[in-house]
Amino acid sequence: MPEIHVAASAGFCFGVKRAVETAFSLAKAGTSAVTFGPIIHNPQVIEQLASMGIVPEEDPARIPAGKTVLIRSHGVSKKVYNLLKDCNLIDCTCPFVAKIHRIVEEQSALGKVILVAGNPAHPEVEGIVGFAEGPVFVFQTEEELADIVNNLKENGEKPVCMVAQTTFREKLWEKFQHFIENHYTNVQIFDTICSATTVRQKEAAELAAQSDYMIVIGGKSSSNTIKLADICSQFCETDHIEEKSELDKTKIFLHNRIGVTAGASTPADIIKEVLNTMTEILENHDEEFNFAELLEQSLNEKLYTGKRVKGIVTNVAPNEIHVDVGAKQAGIVPASELTDDSSANIMEMFHKDDELDLIVLKVNDQEGIVTLSKKRCDAEAGYDAIRQAYEDGTVLEGVVTEVVKGGVLVLTNGIKIFIPASMTSDRKVEDLNTLLKKEVRFKVIEINDRRRRAVGSIRAVLADEKKAKQEEFWANVEIGKVYKGEVKSLTSYGAFVDLGGVDGMIHITELSWTRIKSPEEVVKVGDVVEVYIKDIDTEKKKISLGYKKAEDNPWEIFKRDYQIGDVAEVKIVSITSFGAFAQIIPGVDGLIHISQIANERIAKVSDKLAVGDVVKAKIIDIDFDKKKVSLSIRAVLDEAPAEEAAEEETAPDYASDLEGIEGVTVE
Repeated sequence: MPEIHVAASAGFCFGVKRAVETAFSLAKAGTSAVTFGPIIHNPQVIEQLASMGIVPEEDPARIPAGKTVLIRSHGVSKKVYNLLKDCNLIDCTCPFVAKIHRIVEEQSALGKVILVAGNPAHPEVEGIVGFAEGPVFVFQTEEELADIVNNLKENGEKPVCMVAQTTFREKLWEKFQHFIENHYTNVQIFDTICSATTVRQKEAAELAAQSDYMIVIGGKSSSNTIKLADICSQFCETDHIEEKSELDKTKIFLHNRIGVTAGASTPADIIKEVLNTMTEILENHDEEFNFAELLEQSLNEKLYTGKRVKGIVTNVAPNEIHVDVGAKQAGIVPASELTDDSSANIMEMFHKDDELDLIVLKVNDQEGIVTLSKKRCDAEAGYDAIRQAYEDGTVLEGVVTEVVKGGVLVLTNGIKIFIPASMTSDRKVEDLNTLLKKEVRFKVIEINDRRRRAVGSIRAVLADEKKAKQEEFWANVEIGKVYKGEVKSLTSYGAFVDLGGVDGMIHITELSWTRIKSPEEVVKVGDVVEVYIKDIDTEKKKISLGYKKAEDNPWEIFKRDYQIGDVAEVKIVSITSFGAFAQIIPGVDGLIHISQIANERIAKVSDKLAVGDVVKAKIIDIDFDKKKVSLSIRAVLDEAPAEEAAEEETAPDYASDLEGIEGVTVE
């Protein structure tokens, strides 16, 4: 006999119970009233109230003044309250939801941007959004949150307040908190998930992990019930039903331990009806007769279309293989359902007694044949792996196989994952065809179990890697440390260099020992340069970089190659009233005082020198501390006559050698 275990928290939560009891009290009292929208997401309760005269209405314009209006537990926006101000309002908004309304209204009034984790189409979220006076954004995935944060930063970082829908998944909410705390410094987080929701989801997971089969009771449109069914399905076979008529008798008999839970909008009487019906099914049957009947049913049940089975290969043919799936029908797997490779040799790929995971495509009881697929089963398994990767945040690898409208398709685990163009890189990719056939790493950011599709993001992986590099950088950085980095951008005041996830800036004065007008004179975007840490601002996360090397310092070169008394060719670079400045080597200028330009007194420097002139000058003084050099043209001129005299005294007498040569007169 199967064991049936019911979750302690199954059924109405406090907020829903209060709203439903209030609605039934009004109905029993004969009050003419409406509920603003369905009182809860449970069709049976809504139908029962309607039969008693309490009907839902979602258009305020259709509700006359003075009408009694019950505000459901989901709450409504501030605008709706204003539209219904002339009605007799009975506010049954869940206290947890009302708390979020107050938070959003207060924080928005302070000028904060409001972020809401939840389903934008859910009435609770619509009501929450309606209490924000300024900017408000709703998101359901980490990627949507990342886009919002990036847009906020681009438009100037403003203070942010983040809340969650009361029934939001706790595990995903924790991811969001971690993400925004690491990417946004000015944020205040309010943990607004209902404690009852947290307990209910935790109980459901624990019960499902110990069960063979789970039954989740609640409206098919109930957000929290859908989440419960989703959680349970990760541990065991799960059915989501609304009432007892949907119970599957065969499945009840086939499992030893059955777990039952229910959504927050599921009435206790519906849960009791389901449990009583299950008990009756188990108690009121003839064991011998029903066991034989059940065995026959189980054989057929196991082979329904879409069922996964294990098959043992009994025969291999060029165009199909035969398998034993433990049923009365013979199993056949066509070659087209074994592999996508049309050139594959089936006889070599499969052998007798091989065990295969298969999925049922078609059951033909008349012919006694069941058609199966290995390829589709592999795809199912691949999807399960992808779903698990989504839950765990695991990085997957795949190959870009197609460029489609709006993005690319990446093949991994036999499944094609869509990656939107905006998620293919941390920078804009102008031509997506450049990604074709490339192996990429990505995260799954969104899944659709109903359509068995998933959306991925390469950008999310790059963001995580960048974050890891940043953490490593800040843990090890120190002044004076040398790095190689790539020049990412140039401005009028310097160059920004990527040091591996962290950007540092080389100020224009640090790019060259000589004066330059633009950083482009020294570096270009894409250049790999060697820099050193000049200064660190850990609070503002700013890095100042040095690029000039000491050995390239013009003053060091000058010190090495020149000394007082040396004569050098210098170039006049500027003229003043008191003298002229001349370049000795690039980066080192010397002053030729007006008194040192000529032997005679001159009134104006420009009478003797002009910018661009190259002249010989003697170094007459050097002050390395103040980086000053004094030059003298006059000193060179004073030495010239003595040198000429010396040359005349030592000049050889060639005239005597010419005497006596016919036709030559020596004077």
